[in-house]
Amino acid sequence: MLFQIKVKPNSSKSEFDFENKIAYLKSAPENNKANIELIKLLAKHFNISSSNIKIKRGLTSKKKIVEICQ
Repeated sequence: MLFQIKVKPNSSKSEFDFENKIAYLKSAPENNKANIELIKLLAKHFNISSSNIKIKRGLTSKKKIVEICQ
C-alpha cells in the first residue's frame, strides 16, 4: 500500500491525520530525525512493525511516498 504524505516537522505535537494524509512531527528535519519519527508514528498508527514501513520517495522533501507492507 502506497501513501503520499505531507510532513510538517518542528510541530508542537506528534500525530498523523489520516484523512488529510498529514504527519505532524516534533523532530527537526536534520540528520534523518524527522524520517525516523515518521516511520515510528506510522507504525504506531497502523499497529505494525516499523520494519514494514519504507519511505520510497522524498527523503529530503516535505512530500513523501511511503510504502506500508503487512
